[in-house]
Amino acid sequence: MRSWVARPLGFVTKYRHPVFTAIHLDRMEANMRAVCEDFGCELVEFNGDTEHVQLLVNFPPTVALSRLVNSLKGVSSRRLRQEFPDLARHYWRARRLWSGSYYAGSVGGAPLNLLRAYIEQQRRPHDAIHLQPEGRNPLANAW
Repeated sequence: MRSWVARPLGFVTKYRHPVFTAIHLDRMEANMRAVCEDFGCELVEFNGDTEHVQLLVNFPPTVALSRLVNSLKGVSSRRLRQEFPDLARHYWRARRLWSGSYYAGSVGGAPLNLLRAYIEQQRRPHDAIHLQPEGRNPLANAW
């Protein structure tokens, strides 16, 4: 495992729409952990908020990062939709959960325990989030 690569990854929901509760994030972590195992990778740390998730993944150089990311996003989106049909209202405009982009950082010589601590300290929703009714733009009154 000495030649493995550790990468912090970040995914945001389409339009940064607030979607996730703690229950959703718990299920997503289990789903993403399973995908990592299928790829022969290790999900070292996972955390998220209502509109994004952060992961620290350790993987061998034989794994193509783009394929891993596509599987993580695709499987998590599909399984969340199956397990939580009420999430379908968040797919109303884009018909997809995740934004097409993702963040993949480089850790250089930073120790993994430092990266784990950073991800662990991110704010995570503990209560049910208050979502806008369908079709309402939450920023409409901000201007």
